[in-house]
Amino acid sequence: MGNRLTGQTVLVLGGRHLGGAIAAAATAEGARVHVASHRPGGLHIDLRDETTIAATAAELGAVDHLVNTASAPHAVPIRELDRDRTVDAFAAKVIGPLLLAKHFTIRRSLLLFSGQVGWRPARGNVVTGVTNGAAAFAARHLAAELAPVRVNALSPGIIDSGAWDAKGEAKPDFLASAARRTLVGRAGTVADVTDAVLWLLGAEFLTGETIHLEGGRP
Repeated sequence: MGNRLTGQTVLVLGGRHLGGAIAAAATAEGARVHVASHRPGGLHIDLRDETTIAATAAELGAVDHLVNTASAPHAVPIRELDRDRTVDAFAAKVIGPLLLAKHFTIRRSLLLFSGQVGWRPARGNVVTGVTNGAAAFAARHLAAELAPVRVNALSPGIIDSGAWDAKGEAKPDFLASAARRTLVGRAGTVADVTDAVLWLLGAEFLTGETIHLEGGRP
């Protein structure tokens, strides 16, 4: 435990997988942490519904840092694209963050989550790729819009966060294959992400940037 965030308020959107770990890491650094989710119970923010964003912003008041880990992947071939799920994907990564910036008073920083798929086009990933890439552009432009509040994006590679547990018995081989594509020889861990997030929250001379946390994957 440290004191890097003592006296500061952090709002994390998304309490599963990485969101929960980020909340715990920020708490360990002395922050007052709030976690919001579209799920029932606790603070309610549905990035598809502006009224929930406005209501929670009014309830909480100003926050020092806001971290958006929300996602709504829609990884299908273009012929199978569903319009509503595509809109949901953009709401999570692009439209929602713009509305968060509209309604919340943020004192220090806004951190968005992108992802490596945004820079590696492949069949069946067009929606996921475009929305993750757009998150990086959102950070760049919001940094200018909200200055001197800092806005950055974090783009993780393959992280063993629990998100891949659905692969079941195939998960170890999947992570081993991902590890072989990195320069450090392993897949990412939750601690890798939380360390990067804590650094970004305190990096006072960094804004408008996307940090690629991919183990040096070419």
